[in-house]
Amino acid sequence: MKKFELKSETKINIFGKKLFRIKALISFGNVEAGETGGWVEKEENVNQSGDAWVSGNAMVYGNAEVSGNAEVSGDAEVSGNAEVSGNAEVSGDAGVSGNAEVSGNAEVSGNAEVYGNAEVYGNAEVSGNADYTTIRGFGTQFRTTTFFRCKDKQVKVSCGCFYGTIPEFREQVKNTRKGKIAEEYLMIADLMEKHFAEEAK
Repeated sequence: MKKFELKSETKINIFGKKLFRIKALISFGNVEAGETGGWVEKEENVNQSGDAWVSGNAMVYGNAEVSGNAEVSGDAEVSGNAEVSGNAEVSGDAGVSGNAEVSGNAEVSGNAEVYGNAEVYGNAEVSGNADYTTIRGFGTQFRTTTFFRCKDKQVKVSCGCFYGTIPEFREQVKNTRKGKIAEEYLMIADLMEKHFAEEAK
Protein backbone atom coordinates (compact mmCIF):
# COMPACT_ATOMS: atom_id res chain seq x y z
CA MET A 1 0.00 0.00 0.00
CA LYS A 2 1.29 3.43 -0.94
CA LYS A 3 1.61 5.91 1.92
CA PHE A 4 1.93 9.04 -0.24
CA GLU A 5 1.33 10.33 -3.74
CA LEU A 6 2.72 13.08 -5.93
CA LYS A 7 0.38 16.06 -6.14
CA SER A 8 -0.15 18.08 -9.31
CA GLU A 9 1.51 21.07 -7.58
CA THR A 10 5.01 21.45 -9.04
CA LYS A 11 7.98 23.77 -9.01
CA ILE A 12 11.31 23.95 -10.79
CA ASN A 13 14.38 24.09 -8.53
CA ILE A 14 17.51 26.11 -9.32
CA PHE A 15 18.99 23.11 -11.18
CA GLY A 16 16.01 22.88 -13.53
CA LYS A 17 14.54 19.77 -11.85
CA LYS A 18 10.76 19.53 -11.81
CA LEU A 19 9.67 18.73 -8.25
CA PHE A 20 6.29 17.55 -7.03
CA ARG A 21 4.65 18.29 -3.68
CA ILE A 22 3.78 15.06 -1.83
CA LYS A 23 0.58 14.20 0.06
CA ALA A 24 0.07 11.45 2.66
CA LEU A 25 -2.56 8.88 1.70
CA ILE A 26 -2.58 7.19 5.12
CA SER A 27 -1.56 8.11 8.65
CA PHE A 28 1.90 6.90 9.72
CA GLY A 29 4.46 8.03 12.30
CA ASN A 30 3.71 11.71 13.02
CA VAL A 31 2.02 12.22 9.64
CA GLU A 32 -1.77 12.38 9.23
CA ALA A 33 -3.65 11.16 6.14
CA GLY A 34 -4.15 14.10 3.78
CA GLU A 35 -1.15 16.02 5.13
CA THR A 36 0.85 17.89 2.52
CA GLY A 37 4.58 17.24 2.60
CA GLY A 38 7.68 18.64 0.97
CA TRP A 39 9.01 18.31 -2.58
CA VAL A 40 10.41 15.31 -4.48
CA GLU A 41 11.44 14.69 -8.06
CA LYS A 42 9.97 11.18 -8.14
CA GLU A 43 8.27 8.67 -5.85
CA GLU A 44 11.51 6.71 -5.46
CA ASN A 45 13.00 9.64 -3.50
CA VAL A 46 10.97 8.60 -0.42
CA ASN A 47 10.55 4.95 0.49
CA GLN A 48 6.90 3.91 0.69
CA SER A 49 7.55 1.67 3.71
CA GLY A 50 8.48 2.85 7.20
CA ASP A 51 7.79 6.35 8.48
CA ALA A 52 10.19 8.27 6.21
CA TRP A 53 8.84 11.70 5.28
CA VAL A 54 9.74 14.98 3.63
CA SER A 55 7.97 18.05 5.02
CA GLY A 56 7.87 21.83 4.82
CA ASN A 57 9.82 23.25 1.88
CA ALA A 58 12.41 20.46 1.98
CA MET A 59 13.45 19.00 -1.38
CA VAL A 60 14.71 15.53 -2.32
CA TYR A 61 15.78 14.95 -5.91
CA GLY A 62 18.16 13.14 -8.24
CA ASN A 63 18.73 9.56 -7.09
CA ALA A 64 18.64 10.58 -3.43
CA GLU A 65 16.52 8.46 -1.09
CA VAL A 66 14.90 8.97 2.31
CA SER A 67 14.00 5.68 4.02
CA GLY A 68 13.33 3.97 7.33
CA ASN A 69 12.00 6.50 9.85
CA ALA A 70 14.13 9.35 8.53
CA GLU A 71 12.78 12.86 8.14
CA VAL A 72 13.83 15.76 5.94
CA SER A 73 12.23 19.07 6.91
CA GLY A 74 12.45 22.86 6.85
CA ASP A 75 14.32 24.10 3.78
CA ALA A 76 16.75 21.15 3.73
CA GLU A 77 17.86 19.56 0.46
CA VAL A 78 18.93 15.98 -0.22
CA SER A 79 20.26 15.32 -3.72
CA GLY A 80 22.57 13.34 -5.96
CA ASN A 81 22.94 9.76 -4.72
CA ALA A 82 22.67 10.73 -1.06
CA GLU A 83 20.88 8.50 1.42
CA VAL A 84 19.10 9.52 4.62
CA SER A 85 17.92 6.50 6.59
CA GLY A 86 17.26 4.98 9.99
CA ASN A 87 16.00 7.61 12.43
CA ALA A 88 18.13 10.34 10.89
CA GLU A 89 16.88 13.92 10.62
CA VAL A 90 17.97 16.58 8.14
CA SER A 91 16.46 19.99 8.85
CA GLY A 92 16.85 23.75 8.64
CA ASP A 93 18.89 24.84 5.62
CA ALA A 94 21.07 21.73 5.74
CA GLY A 95 22.14 19.91 2.60
CA VAL A 96 23.13 16.30 1.98
CA SER A 97 24.46 15.54 -1.51
CA GLY A 98 26.78 13.49 -3.66
CA ASN A 99 27.19 9.97 -2.29
CA ALA A 100 26.86 11.08 1.32
CA GLU A 101 25.01 8.93 3.83
CA VAL A 102 23.25 10.12 6.99
CA SER A 103 21.85 7.30 9.10
CA GLY A 104 21.20 5.92 12.56
CA ASN A 105 20.09 8.66 14.97
CA ALA A 106 22.20 11.31 13.25
CA GLU A 107 20.95 14.88 13.00
CA VAL A 108 22.11 17.35 10.36
CA SER A 109 20.72 20.84 10.81
CA GLY A 110 21.31 24.56 10.53
CA ASN A 111 23.38 25.41 7.47
CA ALA A 112 25.47 22.24 7.61
CA GLU A 113 26.39 20.55 4.35
CA VAL A 114 27.33 16.88 4.19
CA TYR A 115 28.55 15.86 0.76
CA GLY A 116 30.92 13.76 -1.31
CA ASN A 117 31.44 10.32 0.19
CA ALA A 118 30.92 11.47 3.78
CA GLU A 119 29.18 9.09 6.17
CA VAL A 120 27.51 10.55 9.24
CA TYR A 121 25.76 8.08 11.50
CA GLY A 122 25.25 6.80 15.02
CA ASN A 123 24.36 9.66 17.35
CA ALA A 124 26.11 12.30 15.26
CA GLU A 125 24.92 15.87 15.53
CA VAL A 126 26.08 18.14 12.72
CA SER A 127 24.66 21.63 13.05
CA GLY A 128 27.29 23.59 11.18
CA ASN A 129 30.18 22.83 8.91
CA ALA A 130 32.58 22.83 11.87
CA ASP A 131 30.88 19.71 13.30
CA TYR A 132 32.35 17.35 10.73
CA THR A 133 35.36 17.06 8.45
CA THR A 134 36.17 14.63 5.67
CA ILE A 135 39.64 13.77 4.46
CA ARG A 136 40.26 11.88 1.22
CA GLY A 137 43.19 10.28 -0.51
CA PHE A 138 44.95 8.57 2.38
CA GLY A 139 45.37 4.95 3.39
CA THR A 140 45.63 1.79 1.39
CA GLN A 141 42.50 2.41 -0.70
CA PHE A 142 42.51 6.23 -0.73
CA ARG A 143 39.17 6.12 1.05
CA THR A 144 37.26 8.97 2.67
CA THR A 145 37.68 9.34 6.42
CA THR A 146 35.00 11.35 8.23
CA PHE A 147 35.37 12.91 11.69
CA PHE A 148 32.16 14.21 13.30
CA ARG A 149 30.81 15.44 16.61
CA CYS A 150 28.08 13.38 18.30
CA LYS A 151 25.19 14.49 20.48
CA ASP A 152 27.23 13.59 23.58
CA LYS A 153 29.96 15.94 22.21
CA GLN A 154 32.38 13.06 21.54
CA VAL A 155 34.16 13.08 18.19
CA LYS A 156 33.73 9.86 16.20
CA VAL A 157 35.59 8.58 13.16
CA SER A 158 34.21 6.67 10.18
CA CYS A 159 36.81 5.09 7.89
CA GLY A 160 35.92 2.04 5.81
CA CYS A 161 34.42 -0.48 8.22
CA PHE A 162 35.90 1.30 11.25
CA TYR A 163 33.65 3.40 13.50
CA GLY A 164 34.80 4.72 16.87
CA THR A 165 36.46 7.54 18.80
CA ILE A 166 39.75 9.20 17.83
CA PRO A 167 41.69 7.22 20.51
CA GLU A 168 40.12 3.98 19.22
CA PHE A 169 41.05 5.01 15.67
CA ARG A 170 44.67 5.57 16.71
CA GLU A 171 44.75 2.14 18.37
CA GLN A 172 43.24 0.50 15.27
CA VAL A 173 45.84 2.18 13.04
CA LYS A 174 48.71 1.09 15.32
CA ASN A 175 47.43 -2.50 15.27
CA THR A 176 46.69 -2.78 11.55
CA ARG A 177 48.88 -0.33 9.59
CA LYS A 178 52.62 0.24 9.18
CA GLY A 179 55.00 2.76 7.67
CA LYS A 180 53.84 5.81 5.75
CA ILE A 181 50.15 4.85 5.84
CA ALA A 182 50.18 4.54 9.64
CA GLU A 183 52.06 7.83 9.98
CA GLU A 184 49.56 9.66 7.77
CA TYR A 185 46.54 8.31 9.65
CA LEU A 186 48.09 9.15 13.03
CA MET A 187 48.91 12.71 11.89
CA ILE A 188 45.32 13.11 10.66
CA ALA A 189 44.02 11.88 14.04
CA ASP A 190 46.24 14.42 15.84
CA LEU A 191 45.10 17.22 13.54
CA MET A 192 41.41 16.37 13.93
CA GLU A 193 41.71 16.10 17.69
CA LYS A 194 43.20 19.60 17.76
CA HIS A 195 40.61 20.90 15.29
CA PHE A 196 37.63 19.69 17.30
CA ALA A 197 39.18 20.81 20.61
CA GLU A 198 39.58 24.34 19.20
CA GLU A 199 35.98 24.34 17.90
CA ALA A 200 34.71 23.37 21.36
CA LYS A 201 36.24 26.49 22.97
